Amino acid sequence: MWNTYSLHHTSSGNILQSKPVVQNEQPKTFGMTSAISLAGPKPFDIQKTTELEETLKAHGCFESDDEMKHRLEVLSKLNDLVKDWIRDLSENVKKLPASVVENVGGKIHTFGSYRLGVHNKGADIDALCIAPRHMDRSDYFTSFFELLKEQSEVTELRAVEEAFVPVIKMKFSCIEIDMLFARLALKEIPEDLDLRDDNLLKNLDPKCVRSLNGCRVTDEILRLVPNKETFRLALRAIKLWAKRQGIYSNVLGYLGGVSWAMLVARTCQLYPNAVAATLVHKFFLVFSKWEWPQPILLKQPDNTDLGFPVWDPRVNPSDRSHVMPIITPAYPQQNSTFNVTISTRTVMQEAFRNALALTEDIMIGRPGITWENLFEPSSFFFKYRHFVVLLASALTQDNLLEWVGLVESKIRILIQTLDKNSLIKLAHISPEQFEPLESEKDSVTTIWFIGLEFEKTENLSIDLTFDIQNFIELVHMSAVQQQKFKEGMKIDAKHVRRKELVKYLPMSVLQRHKKLAVSSSTSLNSSTGDIHHSQSATTLPSGTPPGGDAKIRKRSSDASLPTLTTKRERNDSASNDVFVTPNSSESQPMANGTDHQSERLLFLESDADSDESLCMSRLSCLSFCDVPTRPPPLHLLLKKRLSSSELKDASTPAPIEPPSNVVFKWNSK
Repeated sequence: MWNTYSLHHTSSGNILQSKPVVQNEQPKTFGMTSAISLAGPKPFDIQKTTELEETLKAHGCFESDDEMKHRLEVLSKLNDLVKDWIRDLSENVKKLPASVVENVGGKIHTFGSYRLGVHNKGADIDALCIAPRHMDRSDYFTSFFELLKEQSEVTELRAVEEAFVPVIKMKFSCIEIDMLFARLALKEIPEDLDLRDDNLLKNLDPKCVRSLNGCRVTDEILRLVPNKETFRLALRAIKLWAKRQGIYSNVLGYLGGVSWAMLVARTCQLYPNAVAATLVHKFFLVFSKWEWPQPILLKQPDNTDLGFPVWDPRVNPSDRSHVMPIITPAYPQQNSTFNVTISTRTVMQEAFRNALALTEDIMIGRPGITWENLFEPSSFFFKYRHFVVLLASALTQDNLLEWVGLVESKIRILIQTLDKNSLIKLAHISPEQFEPLESEKDSVTTIWFIGLEFEKTENLSIDLTFDIQNFIELVHMSAVQQQKFKEGMKIDAKHVRRKELVKYLPMSVLQRHKKLAVSSSTSLNSSTGDIHHSQSATTLPSGTPPGGDAKIRKRSSDASLPTLTTKRERNDSASNDVFVTPNSSESQPMANGTDHQSERLLFLESDADSDESLCMSRLSCLSFCDVPTRPPPLHLLLKKRLSSSELKDASTPAPIEPPSNVVFKWNSK
């Protein structure tokens, strides 16, 4: 006999009561292994869960009852539109008998964060239009699209029929909706249709299978967790934390919503009776210790074989290269994290370790450490001294929206290329996008930043010319192949040191990141730093293997994570940075709260920088060519910047000014 503690929530997420539910059967095994702990919550754990929920409310993680009601009304209207469209097309175009038309059915089925019950205020809704066998995808993107145009509630309507998973995007009564389409091999679509039935996939084309996959995975996740309410509250916390850390982006090589959901679900399986606060702490404990690329599985893979490809590194050589596999629980099983790179995994692992230190303190009640500390944003711009700045430009805002989507989808490939450079220790892409401080008259621009950490070596010479040029050509060719390339679309890139970020970012952003760096350093330095106290000294479940391929983990020497460490050297320099005006001969530390004009200030590094800074002190400022209307040549001239020792030599010739099509070469002697 064992106890299961159940927390009851209202629609707004409030905890009403906590009570043990006594079960008279043997403990159930959730997932692939037995649980690590069956312990129920103590009063202190419940208190911390209440505090966690209040913190999430303050961050807008819950909708009001009125907002939830509005979503239900929108979905009801959309569902009626689908039914009417299928019925009308069946009768007037497909010429089906009246008896068939009467019962033809059709419906929409939600998935993603809304289906899981963890959507935030203003979040979009992922939905699937399910149609019977006589309806075609072409009907969906023509007649149904036209029907949506006629609705006064529908705005910003656009179809992306050529996408890997075709979708119609819209705003319906101010709610963003991404709506997929799947045609089942059924004469009628019943209201009680269970999409988890594998037989529904028979005789379907791959696009329909991919469209169905989101619903099937979401429903299976909910089925596999011991307690849905504790799962939802814990997942809300992890999603907020991931977004604040800048590691919530599937397209850039981090984790997307379904991947975070599966990690939280696995934690729930390992601690089936824990409350949300405990689950959040155990989440970071488990995944800061996890030995990637060992995959995360919520259940034993199905034996179903309908001819669709599934993730299986024993059969598919390409699957062996995945560095952080998290496998979807519904057939056909896929790796939801195939975009993850060595660098993005390293960034996430460090975030796991730092969060573990904070949650350790929270769960032992250390004074001054609260859930707010966990949800502080990342101090990205104070972690690195060198950055690659990517700028995507177009002539109009509409063109930029399309161009940015394409460029962003390829950035992870650039990160993978940088990972292969033995002199680059880490390439950290931030998902946050910025606009330039001074916009050009004839174009609009979006900016991304990639933080670079180099291996420490005395004679460092890094030439990224070929890598960057290949990235340019890849984006260009993709745009041409997809018929998206338009006049004025271009990519620029520059190498900048931290002190030069003021040219690209508002001073308010830099000040905020500095404050966060100091705050984060203080929180981590006051942390226990011990992940082996009585509550955490657990072993991972049986079946957790002793690490993966050493080659895949070449720059993850901390993969086994025997102790908690932090990047102290990155934060130490933050307190030494000074701000000076160009016209001032003296530099003064910035006073907290001082309002400065960004265009009148330089963002300088202290002379007390690490060996890395000294080693890289003569790096050149970089820029490279626009994307032309045809692929640029591989052979481009390099700009040379003289070192201080060369400038002292009168015999040294002056640098040659290169043409506008310039890429960069970094060299330090």
